[in-house]
Amino acid sequence: MAPRGFLLAALFLSCFFGFSHGKGHFSTLPRTLEVTASPKPGQVLKAGVDKINVSWVLNGTVRAGSDSEYKTVKVKLCYAKVSQVDRAWRKTEDDLSKDKTCQFLIVEKPYNPAVQKFESTVKRDVPTATFFVRAYALNSAGDEVAYGQTTDDRKATNLFQIESITGRHVSLDIASVCFSAFSVVALFGFFFADKRKAKSAAAAAAAQGQ
Repeated sequence: MAPRGFLLAALFLSCFFGFSHGKGHFSTLPRTLEVTASPKPGQVLKAGVDKINVSWVLNGTVRAGSDSEYKTVKVKLCYAKVSQVDRAWRKTEDDLSKDKTCQFLIVEKPYNPAVQKFESTVKRDVPTATFFVRAYALNSAGDEVAYGQTTDDRKATNLFQIESITGRHVSLDIASVCFSAFSVVALFGFFFADKRKAKSAAAAAAAQGQ
């Protein structure tokens, strides 16, 4: 029984470490990527309409070869602290498996230490909030091993806003007005047609009575 118990314990531990592996802590990641984005501080972008240009490159001060495990780069839109207040679903956690700061992917590309650029239209499902851009370098297992971002958390600089789609559009408003006008005209048309039909029926009945 002892060997079997030992085997089960070992299996449990291996499963535990296997499931816990794959996500680290943000505070342990080196900031080795330089990231820039086109929105100016305070600029307001419209979801589904405006574009964001982002670029990233390996920091020139990084020691040669230290990026050998970088395989992929993910660039994301991230909520600024001001848009996380009283919103647990946007909460920042140091444990990356629980962190909800960066929920909107801009682009994912194979890692290249040279300057990389990408242009993207703000996705239609992005809500109204204040954002910054962050890039994660991932290893072959898909774990975050480094990062870079457009803001400094201590100063909250280079933040921009995105205005979500409200669900109303000028073309929809025009169509709605036209449909309403058509409905009113049709209603009056049916009313007068019915009234004329009633008059005709009354006249026919009177003629027959004579």
